[in-house]
Amino acid sequence: MAACGGGSGDATEDTPIDTTPAPAHATEAEAAAATTPTTTSRIKWRGLSLAAAEFAPGTLPGTYGRTYIYPSVNSIDYFQAKGMNFVRLPFLWERLQPTLNGAFDAAELSRLKAFVDGATAKGITVLIDPHNYARYRSQVIGSAGVPYAAFGDFWSRLSSVFKSNPRVLFGLMNEPYNMATENWVSAANEAIRRIRATGATNTIAVPGNGYSGAHSWSSNWYGTPNAQAMLQVVDSGNNMVIEVHQYLDANSSGTSPTCTSSTVGAQRLTAFTAWLRANGRRGLLGEFAGANNDTCKQALSGMLAYMEANADVWSGWAYWAGGPWWGSEMFNIEPAAGVDKPQMAVLQPYL
Repeated sequence: MAACGGGSGDATEDTPIDTTPAPAHATEAEAAAATTPTTTSRIKWRGLSLAAAEFAPGTLPGTYGRTYIYPSVNSIDYFQAKGMNFVRLPFLWERLQPTLNGAFDAAELSRLKAFVDGATAKGITVLIDPHNYARYRSQVIGSAGVPYAAFGDFWSRLSSVFKSNPRVLFGLMNEPYNMATENWVSAANEAIRRIRATGATNTIAVPGNGYSGAHSWSSNWYGTPNAQAMLQVVDSGNNMVIEVHQYLDANSSGTSPTCTSSTVGAQRLTAFTAWLRANGRRGLLGEFAGANNDTCKQALSGMLAYMEANADVWSGWAYWAGGPWWGSEMFNIEPAAGVDKPQMAVLQPYL
């Protein structure tokens, strides 16, 4: 699943797309069974990704303010006023840590800290997200060039910076892909081990392989199914959520404005939800979106209603996306001149 839409800066990466159609695990009646939003959400974290700090990965390190930028703390106010309490903040590992096992870049760390500290001071929970697809300078984690220990070092340093702030979630990695699932499990376990070794008790968000698609959680086109391999992820702190992404177009890539049906959102979460419940796990929908058309808006509403109805295993969701420089991208919910984007009206009842 080449998630994140086309306007996030990820389109510069030549990543393959899973063309296997998403299975419709739920019938239309089942998917639409809970479509009436509640006035008080039982989902703990509700918000969006604020993209821009991960832009232009092909121009490392890039020029701050020209090829990439961090959102301002004040930009949160609009979303918080709408009822959101959660922001997922993508950034690039290489910009923060220019050399593996080396010190963080002071300027980049200052930018990251300024946003996180400012947002959490406002009461917002922030998930920090190295948006790297389980790679560092195009080399996969677990390879000779990027050993597991280097990934562990990165998270040891980063968790040490934020471990005193309970409103910070540690998102291990955005969308691992094109690697053995067992490889990713080893990487995740090393990062979690190093995080907990610092004394950090923060929630850790752990994705799966194959772009971490909810619809393909039990598939094997990317290797051992996440449904099997991810049961080997261990957290001594017993405080992790499993992060999945889910788009609503034909191949779940988030590259088309066409949603396959008005009930596809709930349908593509059904099997993963059952897996969470059967295995005592909690889920986080780290990316999802829909374009401005009736079918997509109905599918989005049904997806959120389904999660609300299954809030015993769903901890949160983050819509993709808003943020500076987002422009006319089809999923954008950044307001323009103070005017709401149409998708905001769909999200609002679930906030």
